[in-house]
Amino acid sequence: MMISKALKCEYALNIIKKLEKHFGNAKCTLHFSSVFELLVAVILSAQCTDERVNKITKVLFKSYKSIKDYAQADVLELERYIRTAGFFRNKAKNIIKTAQMIIDIYNGTVPQTMKELLKFPGVGQKTANVVLGSGFGKPEGITVDTHVIRIANLLKLTNHKNPVKIETDLMKIIPKDYWIKFPIYIQTMGRKICKAKKPNHMICPLNEICLAIKLS
Repeated sequence: MMISKALKCEYALNIIKKLEKHFGNAKCTLHFSSVFELLVAVILSAQCTDERVNKITKVLFKSYKSIKDYAQADVLELERYIRTAGFFRNKAKNIIKTAQMIIDIYNGTVPQTMKELLKFPGVGQKTANVVLGSGFGKPEGITVDTHVIRIANLLKLTNHKNPVKIETDLMKIIPKDYWIKFPIYIQTMGRKICKAKKPNHMICPLNEICLAIKLS
């Protein structure tokens, strides 16, 4: 079914307003007390749940308190802290190298542009969007994770599976004021209501407008 851009923008805004009413207090589920801690947490979150990352960082952040601590970390010791995150060897190397780059190139301050963040090992578009959005409050893009991929397709906001193409589609129809909040709303709904294996349509705030239901 083809939908004009104007209608799709209206549909997207309707979705946002309903999600905002239902999940208005939702925020990034990763725990952090500084932008660098958020960066570390998001690097760890690749192929790992936020719940697991929070368990890891609860201990990790007590032992490594500054960017310098990470820059000077012994890789094997850091690996022991993050072992349950999956791909922990690469993640440990990436975190250490990122910390060193921040100190050497950016005077110990996490940069605030997409271009600069993408230079760090282990940092991709999704990671950078989370850091810019939840760390700096800067909407430079829309975070696309597994929840957004699945639910954006269910809602017929995109027909792509590639995160970059999905982000491009969403940025065309989601008002920029919601670029940070929209994925957080979708992620919250994906965890609590629209679960992949057993979605609860009865309590879904979108059950009256969801095209996945209307077209099923």
